Amino acid sequence: MPDEIAVEIAPDQKVTATVYPAAKREAAGITLILGHGAGAGQKSAFMVSFATALAARGIDTVTFNFLYMEQRRRLPDSKDKLEACYRAVIETVARRKRGGKLAIGGKSMGGRIASQVAAGDAPQVAGLVLLGYPLHPPGKPDQLRAKHLSAIKAPMLFVQGSRDTFGTPDELAPILGKLKAAELFEVAGGDHSFKVLKRAGVSQEDTYKAVQERIDRWLRQTLRA
Repeated sequence: MPDEIAVEIAPDQKVTATVYPAAKREAAGITLILGHGAGAGQKSAFMVSFATALAARGIDTVTFNFLYMEQRRRLPDSKDKLEACYRAVIETVARRKRGGKLAIGGKSMGGRIASQVAAGDAPQVAGLVLLGYPLHPPGKPDQLRAKHLSAIKAPMLFVQGSRDTFGTPDELAPILGKLKAAELFEVAGGDHSFKVLKRAGVSQEDTYKAVQERIDRWLRQTLRA
């Protein structure tokens, strides 16, 4: 069963993190922290379903609320505050876990903040899983959020829907091609949350399963835990 823990950001500021323990028989010895997107917290259907599925596959998975979401505010905090919150979660999880590798990432904004943290001083981080990376605001392809990616030393997995208005796989590919250890997994017909159209001929459940299986396989192969 998931277990909730408190993460202290400052003496008077705390957020809630949820730990989804790996299925013991499948345990990979890998912990993955996932940050949520800008508009929905860690209890959103997407976050819960992915965390539950990855834990069932043997990946210890941790989700959390950024401070603004914990305080039920609509607008995300500043970049510095979002990064400080993510770092506090990393430090808390690193203290609690017993060995194994640590990966970070998240959905949309959560993945972007994870990448910014990894581009700085984050020696604990062995890999990144970025779900629907917001390469640019919708309709503004000239406003790229990619300059910092070259500073990341850990290997990265980008999962991107082919219909993602925040950046398609075709837009990401030339950027990732210049990086040393970045892999791109395209969700055919998927949007920013990997939702597919009914005419695609594949169910939403099967689409999510394919993404979750790819994350599990990539973590095991890349981190070699």
